[in-house]
Amino acid sequence: MDTLGLFMLLILLFFQWTPALAAEEITWTYSGLVGQSEWSEYFPDCGGTSQSPVDVMTTQAKYDPSLIPVTPLGYSQHGNQPFTMYNNGHTVVIELPEWMGLGGLPWFFTAIQMHLHWGNDGPSLGGSEHTINGLSADAELHVVHYNSELYPNMSAAMTQKDGLAVLGILIVTGEETNPAFNNILNYLSRIRHADQKAFIPAFDVQSLLPEDLGRYYRYNGSLTTPPCHQSVIWTLFHKRVQISVAQLLKLEKILYSSKAEEPDRMLLQDNYRATQPLNHRVIFTSFSAESGKELSSGEVTAIVIGVMCGCVGLAVIVRFIVKTIRTKDSEKEKEEKQDMAMNSTSEAEKKEESLLSPQSVP
Repeated sequence: MDTLGLFMLLILLFFQWTPALAAEEITWTYSGLVGQSEWSEYFPDCGGTSQSPVDVMTTQAKYDPSLIPVTPLGYSQHGNQPFTMYNNGHTVVIELPEWMGLGGLPWFFTAIQMHLHWGNDGPSLGGSEHTINGLSADAELHVVHYNSELYPNMSAAMTQKDGLAVLGILIVTGEETNPAFNNILNYLSRIRHADQKAFIPAFDVQSLLPEDLGRYYRYNGSLTTPPCHQSVIWTLFHKRVQISVAQLLKLEKILYSSKAEEPDRMLLQDNYRATQPLNHRVIFTSFSAESGKELSSGEVTAIVIGVMCGCVGLAVIVRFIVKTIRTKDSEKEKEEKQDMAMNSTSEAEKKEESLLSPQSVP
């Protein structure tokens, strides 16, 4: 091969390798120079038509009676080995042991890890990735699994359309502390900076999930971070879990997206992706609209008042019936006494007439 041919070959190889190297070396963020709107330039799948998260419009979700409750397997059998937790600069990740898995899907899925997404400055208008009817929660937990029936590992599965299964748990804030989440939150200070790792005591992972695992939304989507592979069977639970405001603030205020050696510390906040177009997809639901309806406080109050009024009305009716029956019984008894008295008087008069009659004189 002459010099010119070798030179052209090198140029060609350079242009072939450059995009791959850029994708591997690029440091993506949620906002800024390589923020969400630029992800697809470096990671083509992020511009696909089956991206996640999405907004679940409950009126458009299709009820599928074949959807059975998902079954966490081994979630509570954590053993004596500690969990590994680390800060990857984008979120907190807890690696899960290989004996944990997920049933209730067409294949068996083995657990890999779980991580969280949140906003900033406490309860606000953002934090969760998925939304329901346009409303977001304060945070969101994802439990990631790969299809171990069809693929040997996570790397092989994550590029296949049936490769991954992720549980999405919406998190809201309330007055009570959720002890289950303290198994994570109490150790965040050990991994404050990006790339830091720590061992934490193993715990019951199922305690992080809502009690009702039978009501959920199901759709086909993607990873919510680059490389955004469209390989996820999503299960988003209808029932939310609650943590306290203090717990949410721990999540928002302790971790940094910057490394320990970097002079400028950047808090790890607002690590959630905006909802993506649904496009051709259908979101299925495992429950009917009526069975999944959550009543507002006003509706509950109205129902309680209605029940109380109904009870009062029923009591009035019962009392009226009892009083009517008693009145009729009393009148009947009075009439019977009057009849008896009249009969007695009649018999006495007859006897008296018999005594006074001439025929009765000897």
